[in-house]
Amino acid sequence: MTAFRFSSSSLLRKILISSVRGYLGLTLRTMRWTFTVDPAARRLLTAQDGHTAIVAFWHEALPLTPALWWWAEPQNPTLRLHVLISRNKDGRLIADIVGPWRIWSIAGSSDTRGKNKGGAAAIRRMRARLRHGGIVAITPDGPRGPRRQAQQGAAALAAMVKMPIVPIGATCSGFRLKSWDRMIIPVPFGNGRFVCGAPLFHLNADGRSAEEAGQILSDAITDAMDKAEAAMHRRTVTHQAPTEEFRPEPLDLMPSRLWATVATVLAPALPFFLRWRQTSGKEVAARVREKMGFASRSRPTGALIWFHAASVGEVVSILPLVENCLCQNTRLTVLVTTGTVTAARMVEQRMADAARVIHQFVPLDVPRWGKRFLGYWQPQAAIFTESELWPNLIGLCHERNLPVALVNGRLSAASFRKWQKVPRIAKRMLERFAWIAPRALEDAQRFEKLGARTVLASGDLKTVASPLPVKKEALQSLRAQLVGRPVFLAASTHEGEEHVIRKALETLRNEIPDLLTLIVPRHPERGAEVGALFSGAPRRSLGMVPQKADAVWICDTLGELGLFYRLADVVFIGNSLPGVKGGGGGHNPFEPARLNCALATGPLVHNFEEAFQKLGNSVAVVKTATDLAQWVRQMFADPALRAHNAATSKERVSAANEHLVDRLTSRALDLLKS
Repeated sequence: MTAFRFSSSSLLRKILISSVRGYLGLTLRTMRWTFTVDPAARRLLTAQDGHTAIVAFWHEALPLTPALWWWAEPQNPTLRLHVLISRNKDGRLIADIVGPWRIWSIAGSSDTRGKNKGGAAAIRRMRARLRHGGIVAITPDGPRGPRRQAQQGAAALAAMVKMPIVPIGATCSGFRLKSWDRMIIPVPFGNGRFVCGAPLFHLNADGRSAEEAGQILSDAITDAMDKAEAAMHRRTVTHQAPTEEFRPEPLDLMPSRLWATVATVLAPALPFFLRWRQTSGKEVAARVREKMGFASRSRPTGALIWFHAASVGEVVSILPLVENCLCQNTRLTVLVTTGTVTAARMVEQRMADAARVIHQFVPLDVPRWGKRFLGYWQPQAAIFTESELWPNLIGLCHERNLPVALVNGRLSAASFRKWQKVPRIAKRMLERFAWIAPRALEDAQRFEKLGARTVLASGDLKTVASPLPVKKEALQSLRAQLVGRPVFLAASTHEGEEHVIRKALETLRNEIPDLLTLIVPRHPERGAEVGALFSGAPRRSLGMVPQKADAVWICDTLGELGLFYRLADVVFIGNSLPGVKGGGGGHNPFEPARLNCALATGPLVHNFEEAFQKLGNSVAVVKTATDLAQWVRQMFADPALRAHNAATSKERVSAANEHLVDRLTSRALDLLKS
């Protein structure tokens, strides 16, 4: 019987909440609102210069305030609104009604019996929200009155955080309840008025007592109410602040409803797609359900920050940031998600000793799967990497009031043109980021043109990564076996490039007969294919090592580039030659540069354009097999030039973005506080 009463009560409460929210949403949306806003108040209410304020209105106007939020939030979607609402049952009911509109509540200090429960905690939360760019709304005469008489807490809070109070007056077509506050209940298709008065600074200055400060605040809010009511009756405005008409609508939390609908419709077929990828080795059988939002690990207690990196390159870029965050916050857990199997292995290899790092595969961009993922892990902040822009996941984060940032933000010219074709979706998505840290100046400019609001100074995280790791025993053993042989490495090659490399080696064979060429395909699963191209060359993945008669060694393993870069003095960086499948774009040149390698690349390096610009003429550009053979010949014929080029590259990498990781770490940890 007890259980039945509980579930019935819960059901009735849900029905009541839905009914009230539905009615309130209908009335506020169908009203024609007129806003009269002091210019200084507008800047604070929309955080135009990064500063916010405390918003104060009488308890009677509480049902109307969602319209104020719907006016302010579209002007700055990164805003966060928190309302101080009583801890009693009525207050919790109000909090649940407005919660889906992203109006977040801070439980006040009084319950139904007027006892103080959690007042100090509420003040701490309000201080934290205000100091991190949020708005806090209060009803100084609530929750029990006396009506239109400000209590001392509001002015004390303003003094404590050194922020102004914006007095708000609001009224509309409707009727009033016979309650202590004579609460306004709006009716559909009417008219309404908001008056946002001049901000009140330093209420407690000049030796004013708490009573005097409270009276000044009371007079300001009542004046705003009087002006709103007078303007409502006369349908005119009698003061000088700018006036505008507005039809309110809650901010659409999902950047693209069409994208969300298509993803939802396709969702039943996507598990079959994942199983198909599993047959080709692109998914881990035991972990396929992670891509549907199901967790395979337990969530630890405490703060958790979520980093998402799609593939190996993105993992490499965030590793220094992840490690620094864990070092500076010893109670933090980091959830790292990736999209590919190779990236997952990279996380496991490079962060195997980090007990506070959890890896999961990121769910596909299906709203229901994203909700399942976020509901389980409940991160306090989300940090995406490079060009990982998923509208549904970003919208779901915004819906949960979860701050989102983008590090090493990359937007190629081709991606920029694609997003320009859907500018509204791009703007809605990018303006939800708390901040974007672009990789390069060109990326920053493209993000800003698409609608990003807070774009930080550019800097490439890949310039500050630690040297790639290596197993010392393997390095010593291979060096002993290869002693005396010149070693050339073709790193991270893609389909279409190995043919060019083979032609270059045919030219070099007679000139440098003992040359050993290491070929590391970007995707290790291509090892057999590449080995066949080089007449069955030995493969590292099969445990084979090159003999004296072998001219080529296929290094088709994952996570061993640090080993191969240390074995070779001369390195060609793949995914860059004309004819490469996929159009090229280059790979990270900083990794071999840190390890004293002389470098060459093809001309197609648009994904790492700024990185190659930093290295300048220390990196050779080759376009054909003849060019490549000539460069390799020159490097082995002139050891002094080879050493000079390698030293120049290493020096230029060391000088780049010295304080970038510390700067981004501070920004990332601040997200947890917001």
